Amino acid sequence: MSGPRGDLRTPVRGDAHAALRAAARQEQFLEVVSASEARARFARHVDMKPLAAETVALAGALGRVLAADVTAPIDVPPFDRSVVDGCAVRAADIAGASETAPCRLALNGEVLSCGRVPEIALAAGTATVIATGGVMPRGADAVVMVELTEPAESAAGPAVTVRRAVAAGQFVAYAGSDIARGEMLLRRGAVLGSREIGMLAACGLAEIDVVRRPRVAVLSTGDELLPAGAPLRAGAVYDSNGAIIAAAVAEAGGEPIAFGAFPDEEAALEAAVRRALASCDMVVLSGGTSKGAGDLSHLILPRLGPPGILVHGVALKPGKPLCLAVAAGKPIAVLPGFPTSAIFTFHAFVAPVIRARAGLPPEHAETLVANLPVRVTSEIGREEFVLVALVAGASGLMAFPTGRGSGSVTSFSQADGFFAIDALTSAIDAGSVVDVTLIGKTARAPDLVIMGSHCVGLDAVLAQMAGAGVTARTIAIGSMGGVAAARRAQCDLAPVHLLDPAGEAYNAHLAGDGIAIVRGWRRMQGFVHRRGDARFAGMTASQALHAALAEHGCLMVNRNAGAGTRILIEKLLAGARPPGYANQPRSHNAVAAAVMQARADWGIAIESVAALYGLAFLPIAPEDYDFLLVEARRERAAVRAFLDALRAPQTRERLRRLGMQPAAS
Repeated sequence: MSGPRGDLRTPVRGDAHAALRAAARQEQFLEVVSASEARARFARHVDMKPLAAETVALAGALGRVLAADVTAPIDVPPFDRSVVDGCAVRAADIAGASETAPCRLALNGEVLSCGRVPEIALAAGTATVIATGGVMPRGADAVVMVELTEPAESAAGPAVTVRRAVAAGQFVAYAGSDIARGEMLLRRGAVLGSREIGMLAACGLAEIDVVRRPRVAVLSTGDELLPAGAPLRAGAVYDSNGAIIAAAVAEAGGEPIAFGAFPDEEAALEAAVRRALASCDMVVLSGGTSKGAGDLSHLILPRLGPPGILVHGVALKPGKPLCLAVAAGKPIAVLPGFPTSAIFTFHAFVAPVIRARAGLPPEHAETLVANLPVRVTSEIGREEFVLVALVAGASGLMAFPTGRGSGSVTSFSQADGFFAIDALTSAIDAGSVVDVTLIGKTARAPDLVIMGSHCVGLDAVLAQMAGAGVTARTIAIGSMGGVAAARRAQCDLAPVHLLDPAGEAYNAHLAGDGIAIVRGWRRMQGFVHRRGDARFAGMTASQALHAALAEHGCLMVNRNAGAGTRILIEKLLAGARPPGYANQPRSHNAVAAAVMQARADWGIAIESVAALYGLAFLPIAPEDYDFLLVEARRERAAVRAFLDALRAPQTRERLRRLGMQPAAS
């Protein structure tokens, strides 16, 4: 280990007695301050903003911090695809199928393996063999697993016998169901782990802009220090501090630059520190900070530039000799020589600066026992690990399952941790207490929880909050899901766009019983179709809808039950069930993707999404996208920060650029 400073047995030149008297005097620290005062002084003179961005290859981005928001350039998956091996079918064709009364379907003359584009549309009474990951053909709305089928022959050719009915949408992963084109994929400040890199790779991004890591010079001082591997001579110790501090710099998000160990020679040490200041963002020395004989580090700092030494002596045990300074605009820390003191003071005073400059959040320690707010079922015979997002509820920490689909990229990325379900347990009931194993060292409950309908406009509000240090989690569960979450006080805010029962106004009917309405913005809904589709040329939305319903081969794409847009669709259809009605993806993006890719001919979506996909848009009516606010949480700092960001001029301008009309302030 690195040793204490000074060796009074070493002969000195000149007046030996004078040298001994000077060494014995050992000046005291000019001022010993509290740890909080030391931090405050350091913070007043140290730039804590993240460093400038640099572009790195995705393969080298692990552990780096995003320098800018990343918007998804494509849908993931980019098309509706099967999640099992089997046959693509129309659910209505096998509605009555069972073991005792199987259904027979004619097989189309193609096999949809991965990467193959379907060429044959699915007609009534037919099926197409499809592999896991295969593109769903036009007309199909479900997949029946191969285990539930048997090959057959008919007079017309190959056929398949189906022994069980499936629901529309079963075993289908819709386009954009994992990542939707145009949504905020990752926000500035996100730390790129394997999960986040998987998301970026899924979108085809080969390079990414990240915050440059601070270069931290690491120096050790002392005549007694030897490098590792050298023969150990009498009175010497190995320089452990250099290795410890360099590793700690890397753990904190910096790039350690090893300058090595220097003897107690003032001119050489000063020259080394000046070189370090010239090439690095921060300098960390260990040793030579006490006031004894041979302690030189603190002596050279005043000569390096103003303001110089800010703190020399902190009321800590261990760590009293700590010296903090700034020169040439760069922080310098001189840590005590004993390793325990050095690493203690490093984590208390140096690591926070490195993390801030690297764009990393402050380090938090968590102990996590959480309540499960929903019932989770499991398959008997296999131990299951359920990924969860942690949110703060009225009765303590809650663990919301984030999704259990094996094909999802985002489920793992959005999780804070996981809990285990025993192999002999079929379900964990809502309200149970679970032990959550954290993923990563900085996982913690977010400051703000938003559950409900998603909109790209919401990203504009959260982006405005990025500089406020507020962590936010959005869980897209639809407007009706958001209403339920708000009424159970499981979130702070629930974005919704729901018509009242009379079909006349949006959202106001949801207020009351501790729920207030916060006005958001208005967005236009409309009939979307491919540009150049002659069937809708020159028509209004009403005319286009009439034309679509009149043509049997004109395929719609619907929305899921519980979505605000689904209520509008039902009102427009007035009881009609056109072809494609059973195709019910969960987002505007999936609707637009289906129309753009000609898997459907028309649908109802918002204007901003139609523009993203290059679709023609025929306006129908505006809708109000507002927020249900849980009144009991109104005064929370994170909620106030959200409300301020919502009304900020920059946010309102971003919303207008997205084609949305902000509500009056």
